[in-house]
Amino acid sequence: MKNCLLGVFILFSIGVQSQTFQYIRVGNQQDVSPKTTPGYALLGGGSDLDEAFQWLCTLGGRGDFLILRAAGDDAYNPYINDLCKPNSVATLIIPHRDSASDPKVSEIISHAEAIFIAGGDQARYINFWMSTPVQKAINERIAAGVPVGGTSAGLAVLAQFIYSAQGDAPDDEGLKSSETLVDPYMPRVILRRDFLNIDVLRNILTDSHFAKRDRMGRSLTFLARIMKDGWSPAPREIAVDEKSGVLIERGGKARVIGTGKGAYFISTHQGPEVCRGHTPLTLRDITVYRAPAGAEFNLKDWKGKRGTSYGLSVVQGKIQSTQSGGEIY
Repeated sequence: MKNCLLGVFILFSIGVQSQTFQYIRVGNQQDVSPKTTPGYALLGGGSDLDEAFQWLCTLGGRGDFLILRAAGDDAYNPYINDLCKPNSVATLIIPHRDSASDPKVSEIISHAEAIFIAGGDQARYINFWMSTPVQKAINERIAAGVPVGGTSAGLAVLAQFIYSAQGDAPDDEGLKSSETLVDPYMPRVILRRDFLNIDVLRNILTDSHFAKRDRMGRSLTFLARIMKDGWSPAPREIAVDEKSGVLIERGGKARVIGTGKGAYFISTHQGPEVCRGHTPLTLRDITVYRAPAGAEFNLKDWKGKRGTSYGLSVVQGKIQSTQSGGEIY
């Protein structure tokens, strides 16, 4: 690819067969250390939003912008480099747990002024990076005030609660709401927690491609499981549709951008009446705030502006809505 000629391509290997990681960088090869401002960009997938990357670049002081992924290529490098002209843009591909334990990988992460986790397969991020130095290094940058973002699978791992997927398809597109609603404990419903430590995303689950892939039912199943399994008495969710994004400031003030259906801020108020294996879910008293582009939302008091609020319930695996016509999105 042409952009490899603009910077440096580094491939470290162990032995002949096993490469440990790939690091491809464009722009200035010397690190800088500008002042950064915390912020979190939650992108729902489908297409990249220029505004979100420009926002992350600005918060990162136009320093060294790092893309993290477990597979794929460096396609983000020329896009971000042309878009906002940071000191450098680099892609770090960490494809297994051995590479996540390589001290060179942690060293690279420690110099980033903005971090973005690409789409793909969140099972790889959890299986390869959790409980490794990569997890520690990312959290140290978060604690230092570095802005962080993610799209699709990268969005799925930003909050405290995570649907970690099965690893059998990108973004686990095949897991249907209809399957989870009738069996909340089906083997593919795999939930994890505490990968990243972002304060404003505590007690929250995130999901992407939301309305486009009809993910309301499976999200409500995940929230029911979180309550039933004793992780939280009242978890919340930020669900982002394709071509949409949510930009969150450190204090919890958020705004919705993009051309998709926007974001859905979901809150629960009581535990599920029925949540067990091979039995349809019953979960009542769910509040949804649908926020289109231009809407604002405050995560601290869980209230929004320029959006619409409505209620949902799940009764014997079927979703009921207070909206006219029974619409759930």
